[in-house]
Amino acid sequence: MPVSKGSTIDPGRTRAAILQAATRVLYERGLDGVGVAELCTRLGVSKETLYRHFGSKDGLVQAVLEARSDRVVRRLTDAVVAAGEDPAGRLIALFDVLQGWYDEPAFRGCGLLNAAAQHHTDPVRAITARHLGRYLDLLTEIAEGAGAADPLRLARQLLILVEGATVVADHHNPAHTGELAREAALTLLAAARRP
Repeated sequence: MPVSKGSTIDPGRTRAAILQAATRVLYERGLDGVGVAELCTRLGVSKETLYRHFGSKDGLVQAVLEARSDRVVRRLTDAVVAAGEDPAGRLIALFDVLQGWYDEPAFRGCGLLNAAAQHHTDPVRAITARHLGRYLDLLTEIAEGAGAADPLRLARQLLILVEGATVVADHHNPAHTGELAREAALTLLAAARRP
C-alpha cells in the first residue's frame, strides 16, 4: 500500500489491507487465476511487501483462507445466536444467511472448498477441515439444543445440507436453494428429536 509522505507505516494495518484486497481477488479469480506479479499490481504492493508479511503466495493464500473462515463462521454464529434458543429458529436464521449470500452477485461458492479443490495440499486441506469442523460444532450445538437422539449424526447431516446447498447454488441455480435446504434441515431436525 503506498504511504503518503510524512506518514508512518503500520505493519498490522498493511497486512490487514493486503488480506482484504487479496480475499476479493483470489475469490473472484481463483488461486491459480492470478500470479504473484499481477496480484501485487492489483493489491498495490511490491513483491517484497507481500513476502515480508506472508512469506510467499502460499502463505498469503493460507492467511486469506483462515480469515475467510473466521468471517463466515462469525457471521453464521451471530445469526444463530440472535435467533434465540429455539433450534428450528436457529436453523432458519442460518439458512437465511446462506440464501442471502447465494443471492449476492459476487457469489462464487465456498472459497475454502474451492481452494481445497484447486490445491489438494495438506495445508489447504487442513484449513478447510478446520472450517468444516467449526460448522459442525455450530450445528452440533443446535442439534443438542433440539434434544436430538444422536446430535453428532444430525449435525453431520445438516453439514451435508449446508455444503450441498452451497455447491448447488454456485454450480446450478442459487434461486431458493437455501430455502429448499432449510426445509430439508427442519424435517431432519423434527425427525431426530428423542421420542
